[in-house]
Amino acid sequence: MNAPPKPWPTGLIEQPEPLVRRVLAPNPSPYTYTGTQTYLVGNAGTIAVIDPGPDDARHLAALEAAIGDAKIGAIMCTHTHRDHSPAAKPLAERTGAPIVGCAPLVFDGTLLDDWGPRVDAPFDNTYAPDRVLADGESMTGPGWTLTAVATPGHTSNHLCFALEESGALFTGDHVMGWSTSVIVPPDGDMADYMASLAKLYEREDRVYYSAHGAPIEKPRQLVRGMMGHRRQRENQILRLLGESAQTIEALVPQMYKGLDPRLNGAAGMSVKAHLIDLERRGMVVRSKEKGRSEDIWQTS
Repeated sequence: MNAPPKPWPTGLIEQPEPLVRRVLAPNPSPYTYTGTQTYLVGNAGTIAVIDPGPDDARHLAALEAAIGDAKIGAIMCTHTHRDHSPAAKPLAERTGAPIVGCAPLVFDGTLLDDWGPRVDAPFDNTYAPDRVLADGESMTGPGWTLTAVATPGHTSNHLCFALEESGALFTGDHVMGWSTSVIVPPDGDMADYMASLAKLYEREDRVYYSAHGAPIEKPRQLVRGMMGHRRQRENQILRLLGESAQTIEALVPQMYKGLDPRLNGAAGMSVKAHLIDLERRGMVVRSKEKGRSEDIWQTS
């Protein structure tokens, strides 16, 4: 989806509903749309800040202006890509607020910074939460309650936050208002992502506020369409591999006609995530040809 015409509301305070305000960060890109949207929950007294965004002086100044005299009860992060969580640390240092939400990413006992070159935002290794929320745990303040909804898939540590008083769900990058989420193995997992979509489909949230794009006013309809879209991609892969064994590089242009070349890497990662899921289910196998580094995939 193309970005809307400028001017964008970067740095401005918007209020989509009485308990919710948002501030757009100045970090637009092919992977962030017009930028990361930080949400402020609560009207006065003590508020929550969801997805504080990049560690950018302009965005931090805009957030401080929006916060005003209110106290921050919690800085809450849906996941730890660098367009979402890095501002948590400086905001906590300036305000004394606790960082609450998703867990840090750890692999083999080591804090995960990166797993080689990435097509989307790399991981934030500065993220250090004071409290990790498990599925169903809540943070509360005057007039608001935010409950964690575990939604692994885009990343293994992804959480959504449900605003119990209004029926809104803050969906981070799991469900976005402009594009489908990129699934980048090995941390991103297609089976987990599909299970998390099914989990949200069973809920009755009124509206989704994602980190990128417009509010989602018909959330269950969108989630149903997203699950169908992923199943179509899976069937497309199986059909193409049924015709001949292929590499991911060969599959992408057949599956994504007219794709922005800047997004080829992201498309390849999502295809890889589908293939790994299909491999685990015994539907495809991979092999290597002598002298070639790429895996060659075929139906089993």
